[in-house]
Amino acid sequence: MADNNHRRIIWRTFIGRWADVRSLLLLLLTVILAGVSVSTMADNDKWVQPERSVIEQTPNAMPFYPSRASTQGRALTPEMFDSAETCRGCHQQIYQQWQGSAMAQAWVDPIYQALLQRASAATDAKVDNFCIGCHSPIGMTAHNITTADLTKSFTPPGVSCEVCHNISAVSGNDNGAYVLTPSENGKRVKYGPHRDAASPYHQSNYSELLTKSEFCAVCHNVSHPFNSTPIERTYDEWSESAYNEQGVQCQDCHMTPGPGVTTNPGKSAPMGKQRDHIASHHFTGGNVTLHKHFGQHEMAERAREMLRSAATIEVLTPEQTLLGGELATIKVKVSNVGAGHKIPTGFPEGREMWVDFKVTDSSGNLIYRSGAIRNGKTETGTRNFKVYLGDKDNNVVDLDVWSVDRVLADTRILPKGYAIVDYTFTIPTGIQGPLVLNAELNYWPFSQHLVDELLGPGKLAVEVVQMTSVTQSLAVQLQLAQK
Repeated sequence: MADNNHRRIIWRTFIGRWADVRSLLLLLLTVILAGVSVSTMADNDKWVQPERSVIEQTPNAMPFYPSRASTQGRALTPEMFDSAETCRGCHQQIYQQWQGSAMAQAWVDPIYQALLQRASAATDAKVDNFCIGCHSPIGMTAHNITTADLTKSFTPPGVSCEVCHNISAVSGNDNGAYVLTPSENGKRVKYGPHRDAASPYHQSNYSELLTKSEFCAVCHNVSHPFNSTPIERTYDEWSESAYNEQGVQCQDCHMTPGPGVTTNPGKSAPMGKQRDHIASHHFTGGNVTLHKHFGQHEMAERAREMLRSAATIEVLTPEQTLLGGELATIKVKVSNVGAGHKIPTGFPEGREMWVDFKVTDSSGNLIYRSGAIRNGKTETGTRNFKVYLGDKDNNVVDLDVWSVDRVLADTRILPKGYAIVDYTFTIPTGIQGPLVLNAELNYWPFSQHLVDELLGPGKLAVEVVQMTSVTQSLAVQLQLAQK
């Protein structure tokens, strides 16, 4: 049965992604004709067989292996970094925005902590730096924290002000490939997006990198640290999209006051200059459940608004006349209209978007449904949009991400792309009045089943967000009795 499910998933993905396959074949042909090897191209940006390439050639290139983070060869200490509360002294509004963000909760996120503990135990702590490097960069580079610190009273900073504004460069496009440099010539240095910024407290250096998607790539592209399987590819999804072609960066959507808002006039500090645009530090994403867990209701609503702006759904009305007693096939189209990456994106074991499709008669009686939640999961046969990761034996991996060896299927929707799913059901004989079709596009950052498995039943309730929906009536012609 499992093998059949895997074949169904893979076949569905193949059919839905033939255009992608054709494009990839053309790209590979171009590369081969140009005399450039694919592996050489990948080595420049992605984590490709680090044990045999980077590490053997330059053993000191990855001091925090398997994280790709580096510090220009310097040993960092906690005293080199300011606390976020120190930054609040001059940047009150930005601090308040950041404090409610997922960035600020990166280390204390209970799902992350539970997965880190599992992964560390299963790999004899070999993946600790791989995970910690993006969830607490200062904790890894300056405090030398390990998974054991999860049980201690000390709480290292997550992705704080000092992380982003002390990154001077990146050395790749995944797995924490940032260069962290908190000081220069004995002076505290902060990198920012303005050439004319000045501060009485620290040296201000302009960095174009902070305005580019490549800055986000280091932690929003994730490859398996030991076999290079692509786990998360949010940056690549953007890079290969029309948004990149148009110059729309990650920051243009996730560092603004809300969907569709392109400018945010103001000052970054009371003594600073009035500017046409100040980057919002809410870093709004789609994890409503995490924000609710921490009591951040404003941020939870921001996340809902972001999700509601991402997609549209419509019922494609069949041309044939619907008759009682016969089979009917209804097609539903889901379009990615607002996300610069695939929807959903990110953490593949959890992120899932799906259609909950219902058919009722004129009295409200349910005739057909697909997409209900049963036992904390979407039911079998649900038309969903998700990544399916697998181990070396082609078994689907739900939680044990360290055992991932391949991508079994990817049914997500490309930026500015769409997917059409269909439903076939029997129209009851003698039905009166029109059929009512209702299709809801839902999302959760992880299933309730996964959360219960990690944290225990009842510890954290996952919110299902309705991104959009459509309702449509279809006339049904009575089937005449045969003489």
